[in-house]
Amino acid sequence: MATTTAATTTRDYTKYLSPRCLRRQPSPIRAIMPLTSIPGMISLGGGLPNASTFPFKSINFELKDGTTVSLTGPQLSTALQYSPSYGVKEFCDYLINFQKTLHNPPYAPFNVVVSSGSQDLMCKAFDMLLSEDDYALVESPTYPGAIGAMRPIGCKLVGVPTDDFGLVPEALAEILTNWDATKKRPHVLYIIPNGQNPSGASLSLARKQAIYALACKFDLIILEDDPYYFLNYPTEPPSPPVPSFFSMDTEARVIRLDSFSKVMSSGLRIGFATGPSFLIEKLQLDMQVSLLHTSGVSQMSILSLLTTWGPTGWQNHVKSVQLFYKQRCDLFCSLVEKHLSGLVTWKKPVSGMFLWMKCNGVADTMELIQKRAVQKKVLLVPGESFDPEGKKSSYVRASFSTASDADMEEAIVRLAALLRGD
Repeated sequence: MATTTAATTTRDYTKYLSPRCLRRQPSPIRAIMPLTSIPGMISLGGGLPNASTFPFKSINFELKDGTTVSLTGPQLSTALQYSPSYGVKEFCDYLINFQKTLHNPPYAPFNVVVSSGSQDLMCKAFDMLLSEDDYALVESPTYPGAIGAMRPIGCKLVGVPTDDFGLVPEALAEILTNWDATKKRPHVLYIIPNGQNPSGASLSLARKQAIYALACKFDLIILEDDPYYFLNYPTEPPSPPVPSFFSMDTEARVIRLDSFSKVMSSGLRIGFATGPSFLIEKLQLDMQVSLLHTSGVSQMSILSLLTTWGPTGWQNHVKSVQLFYKQRCDLFCSLVEKHLSGLVTWKKPVSGMFLWMKCNGVADTMELIQKRAVQKKVLLVPGESFDPEGKKSSYVRASFSTASDADMEEAIVRLAALLRGD
């Protein structure tokens, strides 16, 4: 696979790995797959179906502007056949350059692995890094999909306090500095830096630098889950995105998770992990015996679209998506201000698709949201769902991504009536 050419950083990663991960061995069938591309190689080893039996002649996608993206010939053959567990080579090579352009990490080698959404890679990363006797550091509140993925492992979740601007570095420092010496020290920090789910908070550069410095001091692997990176709202004057943890990773201790779900299609199921080659290899060893590889049709479709667009076309598309979500957020927040003023406390996000609201005077929103709100036909998510320790919460999460303008207002009116006790 392609790798960077920056200064090399070496590290012994085995101490971070779970016993399950350390027991993984390469699939003998998957291991020979890259060799089939060597000129002159005659393969009798793989179990590839004969592509002449496939019924597809071409696959065509028409874009909203009328442009047609087609998979034919060699591209179609690649899309329809088994591919390496890392991902289709051409797509992985594209993503390596894509990440160098966006983040340019200060070390080499780094690599990518593609999977059916970043959720799958998040689960594989937890399985790679965590065991029953481990403690995992997470934001409080945090993404319930991450909580659900870690619970079966049996590790203990340690919630790090957050505020309106994300994880509080001083709180993380206090936890790590005063860690009980009789307990195994945590070595993983899971964090969502932009448009955090559920809080909508986005970390500043200063906070990221402080958190990264703590990761270096206390020897943490950072799992940077950033599905809302491309949903940072436009500003006036325009400002560049806050550098990622991956971009400042001088010690090669960040695994970055990205997704095309929010900007291309959630149904195509394409996410990818980027990080130190040793750790990415361990993730693809898991791929070898689980998914084998993600959909070649999805990979080649996105690759074909990105190459058709070129960098300018991609950037224009991202800008249009960012503007869309900013406008949705502006409208939703104006409606909250209009109908929920005095009933909830909230801070307007600068990224993502969520608003995190504290229901004033309500100690526990679970019954309010799961029973009474459902009876009034309005769906939100109670804050307890996002608490790593399952504590009662006065918060609710609202998503403003899909409801119509009229439905958004009606939902807020119904919530207001519930909070007033009408």
